[in-house]
Amino acid sequence: MARSGSRYKTTRTTLIAADGVRIDAEYRPSAEGASATAVVLAHGLTHSLDRPAVRRAAAVFAQRAAVVTFSFRGHGRSGGRSTVGDREVLDLAAAVRWARTLGHPRVVTVGFSMGGSVVLRHAALSTDGRGPAAGTDRGRIEARTAREGARARPSAPTKAATTASEAAPKGVPEAVMAGPGPEPSAHADAVVSVSAPARWYYRGTAPMRRLHWMITHPLGRLVGRYGLRTRIQGRAWDPVPLSPVAAVPLIAPVPLLIVHGDRDPYFPLDHPRALAAAGPAELWIEPGMGHTSYARKASGDPRNADDDRLFVRIAQWLAAPEPPAHGP
Repeated sequence: MARSGSRYKTTRTTLIAADGVRIDAEYRPSAEGASATAVVLAHGLTHSLDRPAVRRAAAVFAQRAAVVTFSFRGHGRSGGRSTVGDREVLDLAAAVRWARTLGHPRVVTVGFSMGGSVVLRHAALSTDGRGPAAGTDRGRIEARTAREGARARPSAPTKAATTASEAAPKGVPEAVMAGPGPEPSAHADAVVSVSAPARWYYRGTAPMRRLHWMITHPLGRLVGRYGLRTRIQGRAWDPVPLSPVAAVPLIAPVPLLIVHGDRDPYFPLDHPRALAAAGPAELWIEPGMGHTSYARKASGDPRNADDDRLFVRIAQWLAAPEPPAHGP
């Protein structure tokens, strides 16, 4: 393993999630040189690490820390099919571990929309109520199994993934689970969730009704695959994963920031307020901001500068020795 703060060149690689799905990932070093902190960015549904908006966000964060971006399963060059926030915790865990193998002792996660829900659930599965749990990630996920009501699903893992899960008790999901030996922890040292839902199955806005059609209807999934380059699985969640609002109380004392726009057309303000009220968290309601901030279409859009300023503020929050974790 590299020494803490070692500087690397931009690197593209393929990670293997705990269930064997191949995850396309990229590392870029901090523009400031040696950095103890790495920021792992989790994109929203239909995005990928190659989307210009995701790359622009990564470039802003890389001014202050190393950055890992990756494409969730079913997106971009990654394998598998999207489970729209369920098995994606495996993809995030693989990216966090990779950042640690590159010598970064402090790894923080920033998620947008679907990615915002994933970073919350991932953080909840990676703590014991007092902070990162002692021992392996396997112990952490076992402790959370009863809370989430989860069980492993059939998969076709690689040999390495099979080895990592052989010792797991029956019925324990592989999410955030380390293999034997000194595999780096997958826990996050701070968490930022941007434009995330508080609860599943929300259909209270027209954009969310259209999104549910894309996810649940065969024709909608064809539109997602060929129009939005997103491959979505055709079966419903079984069991239903821990909701974002139920995950929040399990994250403390890991610092948590909730960011949401007051003009979000997908999730109204009761979503971020519910998340912030569920546990220790700081809440930023951003005036004039829509959904997922970074997702502007035109490179010349003047609102991109506002997004960049928001990213700078988030990076500054993450860089604080002990980011505040109090309610609004």
